[in-house]
Amino acid sequence: MKKEIIISGFGGQGGLAIGKNLAEAGMAQGFYVTWAPSYGPEMRGGTANCSVVVSDKPVGSPVFAHPTELIALNAPSLDKFEAGVQPGGMVFVNSDVVTDRVSRADLTAYYIPCSHIAEEIGNPKVSNMVMLGAYVAATGLLKPETIEAMIQAMFTGPKAKLVPLNIEAFRRGMTAIA
Repeated sequence: MKKEIIISGFGGQGGLAIGKNLAEAGMAQGFYVTWAPSYGPEMRGGTANCSVVVSDKPVGSPVFAHPTELIALNAPSLDKFEAGVQPGGMVFVNSDVVTDRVSRADLTAYYIPCSHIAEEIGNPKVSNMVMLGAYVAATGLLKPETIEAMIQAMFTGPKAKLVPLNIEAFRRGMTAIA
């Protein structure tokens, strides 16, 4: 098993955090992982992306041309990366931000209203956790309890109060796939 994932969106959408969370959770479950964020002009509000590899075998390179999955948090990300996704791959789209549909019939597309769900929960900043939940539910790559334990470990001290909010967002994302 080898998953090569591109996560892309505007810098403030939490795409890099989704990638880091996937890599850390994969490592916690004993997988080989890489996480390669892209920094540059996107630091000024443009599109940022990262590449994540999660594998049951050692990873030779964090660089790949054709991801097995794409998480598109904005329209420029879908436009840029959809063509490169492997046939039979999956595309996850924040349908509140991206109005375009996946154009390829050989991909499985998931349209998750991440922003709307985050607003319902009470904090628009957790839309990335909604997407992470949707990804985990659809792929079965990682155990939900691993992600939830990681969320608890991430938010400590004064930020510990954010744990319930982020876990709720993650769980709501998981149910958005069903």
